[in-house]
Amino acid sequence: MERVDTSALMLILVIVTALAFDFTNGFHDTANAMAASISTGALKPKAAVALAAVLNLVGAFLSVEVALTVSNAVVKLQDKSGAPIPATLVDGGNKLLLVVLCGLIGGIVWNLFTWLLGLPSSSSHALLGGLTGSAAAAFGLDGVKWTGDGTKLDGVVGKVLIPSFISPVIAMAIAFVGCWAVYKLTNSIMHKLSERYFRWGQIGSASLVSLAHGTNDAQKTMGVMTLALLASGHWSDTHAVPWWVKVSAAMAIALGTYLGGWRIIRTLGKGLVDITPRQGMSSDGSSAAVILAASHLGFALSTTHVATGSVLGGGLGRGTHVRWHTAGRMVIAWATTFPLAALVGAIMWWVGSTLGYGPGAVVVFVILCALSFFMFAKSKQSHVGAHNVNEEWDRPDDVLDPGPAANQTTRTH
Repeated sequence: MERVDTSALMLILVIVTALAFDFTNGFHDTANAMAASISTGALKPKAAVALAAVLNLVGAFLSVEVALTVSNAVVKLQDKSGAPIPATLVDGGNKLLLVVLCGLIGGIVWNLFTWLLGLPSSSSHALLGGLTGSAAAAFGLDGVKWTGDGTKLDGVVGKVLIPSFISPVIAMAIAFVGCWAVYKLTNSIMHKLSERYFRWGQIGSASLVSLAHGTNDAQKTMGVMTLALLASGHWSDTHAVPWWVKVSAAMAIALGTYLGGWRIIRTLGKGLVDITPRQGMSSDGSSAAVILAASHLGFALSTTHVATGSVLGGGLGRGTHVRWHTAGRMVIAWATTFPLAALVGAIMWWVGSTLGYGPGAVVVFVILCALSFFMFAKSKQSHVGAHNVNEEWDRPDDVLDPGPAANQTTRTH
């Protein structure tokens, strides 16, 4: 009876934490699609996040093809069907539940920390990093899939490290060429054109990015929740995701998107380059093209890295000033996302396993709540919202968190 109660308690904590991660994923990654559109005035801030939320919600229902095996990329917790590997089902699955819980905490803590700093980073890599750290702490380094089997890019190297380097470079190159071409072709006839035409094109390409994000990222939470249900014996079908898992994950990512990650939107929309409608259309079009092409080819790319690379490439293609200090901070965040999320996941496992499955799960969840509240309270000291997200970036580069007090004159566009 005690084991059953412990398992039920841990399952509830995993489900709640998974939805919390999905929520942070939504507001953390809103900037990927909508930062440029908000910056250029193509969409009003509230309208932009509302559109992104709807498209993320729709995208979450479009495909669950790989939901059951998302963690297979970096950790050895599931077989090819998505069922837990028997070796992981120690103590009636409680050990696996604690591993998943601690991995989710690693992803959430990193998402909130980078949001507090206003830095775009990959939520996918944060989740995979957290799971890798907790799995390595629980099952040893053999529990991590470092490389693939040689037939395809897989493991930590193929799914995290290599994409981290190449995705922003590819997006930057395409956006550079696209923006340069658009400016060359339209400079002589701009007196006959209206900027609104480019804004409409920008809205269309940004919408594609939002749709693709919902399709890709919501599956990760669905997969983690289903894995927890399989481990606890509450689900047995490895070919389907429970309907309530689909609905709750879709709603969580949509709600997070609607609330808007204004701090990151501001950095990406104002902190790298000054975006014009033509440049914004080129950047968003590049992001959509790279993400959709990569999805078709089965190559996992971070939407955050792609979107940031596109904005930077668009600025270079236009020949505008680039704030390299801000760009450097972003690169540091990208490079440290996986290892630091893994470190948090490992620490949470050590804390939880030391106290025992049930008490340990409760304690690490309380730690997550405390850290989340602290970072939320800290963010209020320099609040960013729809009212000031478009203020001019006229502060020193070493200040990433704008607030009303940082600029007494609010300028919105």
